[in-house]
Amino acid sequence: MVRPVGRIQGQRVVLVPYEKEHVPCYHKWMQDPKLLEDTFSESLSLEEQYELQESWNSDPHKCMFIILEKERMEVPEEELSNVEAMAGDVNIFMNDMEDEKAAEIDIMIAEPRSRGKGLAKEAVQLMIKYAAQHLQISKLRAKISDSNSTSLHLFRSLGFQDVGHSDVFQQATLELVLESQ
Repeated sequence: MVRPVGRIQGQRVVLVPYEKEHVPCYHKWMQDPKLLEDTFSESLSLEEQYELQESWNSDPHKCMFIILEKERMEVPEEELSNVEAMAGDVNIFMNDMEDEKAAEIDIMIAEPRSRGKGLAKEAVQLMIKYAAQHLQISKLRAKISDSNSTSLHLFRSLGFQDVGHSDVFQQATLELVLESQ
């Protein structure tokens, strides 16, 4: 896998690589206990968040994009400077040792004013296409908390099928087999 480069343009969102200028806003989001619970994350210091951002960009098995909401972008041509338009993130992890063509995907619309606008659906659709065309991924897996009905509905509406459940973690596993591109 290669580090994400450039941007991915949608109708309502622009996906850009996760860069240092995004970290302060991302760190602020990740102080929300509900987001931490929904994303199975831990609260980190700002310094730890910068280290995590660097690790994302250097790990060949991870691909992270920040979701920018076009409606809130002041200067669309300068998307990386549009930190105020940040809505969330969408990620792919290649963490299946038995299948190098499989990856885990997740989405987070962290900015409250960006929720309920269809941005997550568009961002996941763009990432599915990116995964198939640029990363040669043939299967995507999403692990979602039972309490996160919004994400469960989103992934199921995009064709992901329930393939497992962890009672211990109270988490569903859904998969989507991608068509050959």
